Amino acid sequence: MNRILLLEDHERLARLIGEGLAPAGIAADVFSRIDHAWGALQQVPYQALVIDRGVPDGDGLSLLRRLREAGNTIPCLVLTARTALNDRVEGLDAGADDYLAKPFAMEEMVARVRALLRRPAEVRSLEPRCGDLTLRPADSLMCCNGKSEILAQAELQIMLLLVRRCNEAVRHSALEAAGWGFSEAVTPKALDVVLHRLRRKLQAIGSQQRIVNIRGIGYALRNDASLQ
Repeated sequence: MNRILLLEDHERLARLIGEGLAPAGIAADVFSRIDHAWGALQQVPYQALVIDRGVPDGDGLSLLRRLREAGNTIPCLVLTARTALNDRVEGLDAGADDYLAKPFAMEEMVARVRALLRRPAEVRSLEPRCGDLTLRPADSLMCCNGKSEILAQAELQIMLLLVRRCNEAVRHSALEAAGWGFSEAVTPKALDVVLHRLRRKLQAIGSQQRIVNIRGIGYALRNDASLQ
């Protein structure tokens, strides 16, 4: 299942959007504030972003501009009640990939999000690497030297975060958020179970990368040779 971030402060609309996306295999983590959405984007490797311009702490476009200035190319759909031409141009100039005016048909919104998720792999940086390890999210695969292992959704999202933060310590809470989002209840041992499976799969494909415990912080993906 793909996971997106939805910045929308209207609770009923956010719920309807989430319900509309679910049958298409898309889960949405909902935030009503720009600062909270920004924090989540630092922890979870979302596949797309849907933002409302009018939220309590400002214009949703400020979040998009900040992401683009940081080099983040996550596909983005802007939802807004502002329908003037200059408003649409402003959204596109800020880095939006698509623009949908309210009110809208849920079927159209879902179709547009699915279109964003089909963007070319080279644009979406869908095959991140760390040492000898390559991830192919489109196929849910972890690959090394011609061998591959299929990853379950939580495994894939956690590995995406570890690979993109290659050699860096990632907090336990960030890995949980990556694997299950902010809207799902996570059992205390869920992360331990997934990390155990990932370690076995790394060994199965002969990768030199290892998931190591960083005491007091979390975990990191590091080369086995550096641990000697």
